[in-house]
Amino acid sequence: MGGKQKTLAILTGIALAAGLTSPAFGSSAAHWPALPAAATGSGASVVEWHRELITILSDPKAQPATVHPTRSFALLQAAEYDAVVSITRAGPAYMFSVSAPRGARADAAADQAAHDVLVALYPAKRAGVDQRLSSQLSAIPNGPGKQAGMAVGAAVARRLISLRSHDGSSAKPPRFRPGDKAGDYRPTPPDFPTPVFTNWGSVKPFVLASGGQFRPAAPPAVSSAAYATALNEVKSLGSKTSTTRTPDQTAAAKFWAAAPVWNVWNQIAQNLVTSQNASLEKAVKVFARLDLSLADTAIAMYDAKYAYRVWRPVTAIRLGGTRYNPGIVGDPLWTPLLTTAPDPSYPGAHGALSQAAATTLAGFYGARHHLVVTSKGITRTFAGFQDAATEAWLSRIWSGQHTSVDNRAGQQLGTQVADFVAGHL
Repeated sequence: MGGKQKTLAILTGIALAAGLTSPAFGSSAAHWPALPAAATGSGASVVEWHRELITILSDPKAQPATVHPTRSFALLQAAEYDAVVSITRAGPAYMFSVSAPRGARADAAADQAAHDVLVALYPAKRAGVDQRLSSQLSAIPNGPGKQAGMAVGAAVARRLISLRSHDGSSAKPPRFRPGDKAGDYRPTPPDFPTPVFTNWGSVKPFVLASGGQFRPAAPPAVSSAAYATALNEVKSLGSKTSTTRTPDQTAAAKFWAAAPVWNVWNQIAQNLVTSQNASLEKAVKVFARLDLSLADTAIAMYDAKYAYRVWRPVTAIRLGGTRYNPGIVGDPLWTPLLTTAPDPSYPGAHGALSQAAATTLAGFYGARHHLVVTSKGITRTFAGFQDAATEAWLSRIWSGQHTSVDNRAGQQLGTQVADFVAGHL
C-alpha cells in the first residue's frame, strides 16, 4: 500500500472507530442533501474567537516558543469549520463530520468547538475563554437546538485535538549546529540567537502529505553571479544607513515587521468578513482555508530552510571580504535596518506566508479588492491582495532580511500550498 493510501486508510479507521459519518478530508462521502434550515448565525462570532486567540498569543508565555502560532489558528478554524458543516452539510468536512439532529444550531457548534480547542491548547487561559463562550452563547436562544449544536462542537474539537496530539509539534528541537563554510547559516548579530523552529518542517501538515511536498529547488550557489546581484541589492537597500531606500520603503519595512505576518493577514480576513457581513458558513470557510494554508506553508517553509541552511544577508555581507564571491565587496560593519530573524534565509517567510494568504483570499474576494491594513497603529492601503503580498516580501529586502532569491522561492511555495489546500476544501 502506498504512503498516501496508507495514511487515508488509517484516518478512515480512526473516523469509523469514533462513529463519524465522514472519514476523511475532502471525501465525496461528505456531500449530503441539505437539512431543513436552522438558524446558523453570523460570521461575526468567528471573528470574535479569532481575536480571542490573537489576544492569547500576545502573551509570550502562553505556549512554548518552539510551537509555531499558525498551528493554533489552523486547529481553531478547522474545528469551527467541521462543527458548522456537520450541521449545515454546506461542504465537505476537513477531517471530521459528526451526526447532528435536525434543528441543531451551527452557531452554537462553532462557539463550543472554538472554546474547547482554545481551552485544550491554553488551559491557563480558561477563565477568559469561558467568559467568551458564555457571552457568545447568551445570544443564542436556549433549547434543544442549542444543546445539540454545542454537543456537535465539543465532539469535533475533542477528536481534532486528539488527532493532532501526536503531530510532532511538541518534540524537543534538536540542537542546532552552525556550519562554517561559505553559505552556511549561523546565528546573526547583534545577539546571535539560537534558531527555534529547527524541527518544524517535520511536523505533520494539516493538508499536505509532508513538509517537503513542495520543497523549492536549491538556491543558486553563493559563489554565483545571480547570488551576488541579489545580495548587492540587499546591501544597498537594506542597510540601516541606506541612501538608496526611500522613506516609504523604510515605512513599509517597519510596518510588515511590527506584528507577526500571519496575524496581519488574519486581521485582513477579519475585516473582510466583518465589512461584508459574511454568513457563518462563509466565515468558517474563509478562515479554515486561510489558516490551514498558513499552517502548512509554515511547515513547508521550515522544511526548506533547514534542508538548505542558507546564511542570512548580514552574514554574507560581513564575510564578503573572504573572497567567496568576486562580485561581492565585504563590509564587516554592515548592519541591516531591522534585526535579523533567527533562522536560515531560504526561502523567505514573508514571501511564503503572504503569498499563501493573498492567493487564498483572492480566491474568495477577487484579485482586485481595495485593502486598508492597519498594524500597530500604522495604516497602509493596497489595490489588491497581491499588491499587499508583494510589498510584504519586498519589505524584507528593504529591512536587510532577505534576498530576492529567498523571496521568489517563498512566493512559489506559498502559491503551491494555498492552491493545494483550496483544492481540498
